[in-house]
Amino acid sequence: MRRSHRAKIIATLGPASDNRAMIARLFEAGADVFRLNMSHLPREKIQEKIDIIRSVEAEYGRPIAVLADLQGPKLRLGEFAGDHAVIEAGKPFILDSDPAPGDATRVYLPHPEILSSVEPGHTLLIDDGKLRLVVEKMTRGSLTTRVVVGGTISSRKGVSVPDTTLPLKALTDKDAADLRAAVAAGVDWVALSFVQRPQDLEEVRRISRGKVWVLAKIEKPQAVSALDDIIRASDALMVARGDLGVEMPPESVPGIQKRIVRAARNLGKPVVIATQMLESMITAPIPTRAEVSDVATAVYDGADAIMLSAESAAGQYPAEAVATMSRIAAEVERDELYWTMVGLVENRPEHTPADAIAVGVHRMCDALKVKTIVAWSDSGQTVLRVARERSNANILAMTPHIETARRLALIWGVHALQTKDAGGVDDMVCRACRTALEENFAGLNDTIAIVAGIPFGKSGSTNMVRLARVCDEQGAAAC
Repeated sequence: MRRSHRAKIIATLGPASDNRAMIARLFEAGADVFRLNMSHLPREKIQEKIDIIRSVEAEYGRPIAVLADLQGPKLRLGEFAGDHAVIEAGKPFILDSDPAPGDATRVYLPHPEILSSVEPGHTLLIDDGKLRLVVEKMTRGSLTTRVVVGGTISSRKGVSVPDTTLPLKALTDKDAADLRAAVAAGVDWVALSFVQRPQDLEEVRRISRGKVWVLAKIEKPQAVSALDDIIRASDALMVARGDLGVEMPPESVPGIQKRIVRAARNLGKPVVIATQMLESMITAPIPTRAEVSDVATAVYDGADAIMLSAESAAGQYPAEAVATMSRIAAEVERDELYWTMVGLVENRPEHTPADAIAVGVHRMCDALKVKTIVAWSDSGQTVLRVARERSNANILAMTPHIETARRLALIWGVHALQTKDAGGVDDMVCRACRTALEENFAGLNDTIAIVAGIPFGKSGSTNMVRLARVCDEQGAAAC
C-alpha cells in the first residue's frame, strides 16, 4: 500500500463512511488518517470506530492514524419567540442577560464572558457571518449594537467575536471528557479547536499525559497573531479555513494560509490544510476546476496533509473524493515546478546534532542522487526532522513502537513501519537495506542513507548517518 504521493490525506468519518467496507475503500483510495469529529460523534462510539480502523490496519499491514477533533467552545444566541426574528440594517439590536425569548429588538446572550469582554467598535458575527453587528454601548449585563448586515436571525445561532480575546478555555468540560475517552480508546492525534494562545494547549497535554500528539487548529485572529508561539507549543497545525473565513475577511484567508504553512515549515512542525477542499463532491462525482486548483496549491506549498470533511463524512461520493485528492497530489508532485516551490521555504534547524544530521542527509541525497532515506526512530522526532527538509528522496521510517508508526502516517513523505529495534549497527544496516528492498524503496545495488541514534532505543539521540548499498536479496550491505 505504498502511496503515489508524499502529501497525506485525512478523511473525516460520518454517516457516509460509517461501516468497515467504506472505511477500507477510503484507505485503498488514499486516506492515511481518519478524523473523528467530536462535534457529531457520541463519546461512546469512539472505541467502536477505532476498532474498525484497527481491523482495516491489520488487514492491509499498514499503520493508520486516528485524529480526534474536539468540538471546542460553542457560543450561541438564546431563543426567539417564534424561533426567529428579522433585524434591519441601521437599527439598534440588544444582546443581554435576560433569558426571556427575543424579538426584533433584543435577544438573550448566555455568555457573560462576551458581555464583559467586548468593547465599543467590536464586531459580532451571527450565523457564520451572515449577520453583522457592531457594538455601540455597553452596560452591565447588556450590549447595544448597530445592525450592519441584517436579515433573519434564528434561535441558537452561532456567535463569533473576531475583535475580542475571550477569557475562555479552549478545552470545555465536554472536550475534556471526550479527550479522556479518545485517549483511552487509542487515538493517535488530538485536534484542539478555537486556540487563541499557546497556553490553551497545556490542559490537553496534562490530560493526555503524552499519549497523543496535539494539533492546534488555527481559526481565530488571535491565533494568527500568536502564531509562532502556538507552533512551538503544538505538535502540528491545522489551517481551519471555515471558521477562519468567518472571523476574518474571506479574501485574507489565502494569504494567511500561506503564512501559516511557511511558519510551520520554518519551525519544523507538520501542517494540515482543511475545509471545503472538494466541497462540490458532496453531491457531484467530480470536483470543480477551482477546487482542484485549491488542493493543488496546498500540495505545491508543501503542506503535510490535506483534509476532507463533509465530502467523506456525509457526501454521496466519499471514496471518489479521496481518490480525486490522491490523483491531484500525485500529479502535482510529478511537476518539476513542485520541487522548486517546495524548496523556497528555508527551515530553521536548531543547533543540535539531530537537526544538523537531518539537513546533512538531505543535501547528501541530493548530491549523490540517493533515492531513499531510512530513518530509525523511537519517538518519531528523527523522522519529523528528516521530513521537514522535503527531500526528493523517499523516507522510510522504522520504529519499534506501533504508536509512533501511526502518528507518522500524517507526516509528509513518510512510509512508516513497525519493527523490532536494531540489535547493533550491522543489524541496523542490513535490516534497513532488506526492508527498503522488500517495500520497493530500493533495488539491488542502489545506495540508501540511514539515519539513527546510538545507543538504540534512546529517544532524542539522533547522531549518525550511514550510506549503504543494497547488495543482494537478503539485504546485506556494504558502505
